[in-house]
Amino acid sequence: MLKLSCICGQVRIEISKRPDFINECNCTLCSKAGARWGHFLPSDVRVEGPTKGYSREDKDDPAVAVHFCGNCGATTHFFLTASAIAKFGNAQLGVNMRLADEKDLVGIELRYPDGLAWSGEGGFSYVQEARVIGR
Repeated sequence: MLKLSCICGQVRIEISKRPDFINECNCTLCSKAGARWGHFLPSDVRVEGPTKGYSREDKDDPAVAVHFCGNCGATTHFFLTASAIAKFGNAQLGVNMRLADEKDLVGIELRYPDGLAWSGEGGFSYVQEARVIGR
């Protein structure tokens, strides 16, 4: 079980398993949110505490609603929007793994998808080679 929290501790997240990999995307949303995303089924994650959500207003159909602590501002997690679930076929939840203790992430692959250049179709290309945390 992984236990994470925002800076002030008002938002706490428990995850029943470690992620298979972590993405550090370079798109505008991810880079400005300062997030490294682990992807999970919503049933694997428990979020406690008040959060505020944000979906990009510059997109006709934003794919995610990013949540953050209303007190300290730390990005905590995201949910796919209903239209994204319809398009991609799953209800994944992203957790900002920067909130975890890095010793709990040793051995997990860190990937660098080029979200800035992604068309929204197909897979990502990558801006640099993946590395394994702690090695």
